[in-house]
Amino acid sequence: MQKILIIGATSGIGRELGRQYAAAGHLVGATGRRQEMLDSLQQEYPDRIITACYDATGSQATTHLDAMVQKLGGLDLLIYNAGWGEPMEALDPAVNLATTDINVNAFLTAILYGWQYFVTQGHGHLVTISSIAGNRGNRHSPSYSAAKAFQSIYFEGLYIKAKKMKIPLYITDIQPGFVDTKMAKGPKFWVAPVEKAARQIIRAIGHKRRLAYITRRWWLVAKLFRWIPGWIYYRIG
Repeated sequence: MQKILIIGATSGIGRELGRQYAAAGHLVGATGRRQEMLDSLQQEYPDRIITACYDATGSQATTHLDAMVQKLGGLDLLIYNAGWGEPMEALDPAVNLATTDINVNAFLTAILYGWQYFVTQGHGHLVTISSIAGNRGNRHSPSYSAAKAFQSIYFEGLYIKAKKMKIPLYITDIQPGFVDTKMAKGPKFWVAPVEKAARQIIRAIGHKRRLAYITRRWWLVAKLFRWIPGWIYYRIG
């Protein structure tokens, strides 16, 4: 049985990950800002899910993380799934700052906590749910793409650092395409049911992959994003 902490588990991918891990017999700590959603999740698996309601961007986030790990009785796997983005035609300062706060600042707070905990412990696994959007900039949500790129590049650096330390500390960057959640906005294609996406994420984590696209066919889009010349991309991006 693993002790798993999912930051951002009230709905969508995070909630489904909590369900599937609990169903497999693991002990899950689920966090989020909506108490009623956490309560309903905990009621599904009362012996396997522990919840904590708090804002990941708040000043007491580290204190809440520490309290949750104590409730779990330890930690083997930390998944950062909290995130937000909003397509916009105008560059709304409030939206840009809020997007950066949850996807960069709160992400760093959680990951730095998990990194230090696992280094001290001598083993562990850090996971971020970033996005295929982080592969290139786009005019619809530039702050979201940039923030998700930050997560992926940061995790690549952590992966190298962990390898050099030669301890079983695993780093996994999950890059979903469109998944059937409220986060999927605008024109969509290859939309995956959240249950399928969660299954593939859990499989990638279990295999200790450094990078995984969800669903797997999205690696084609990632390759295309990187390959397409700027003069073409800037017309469509």
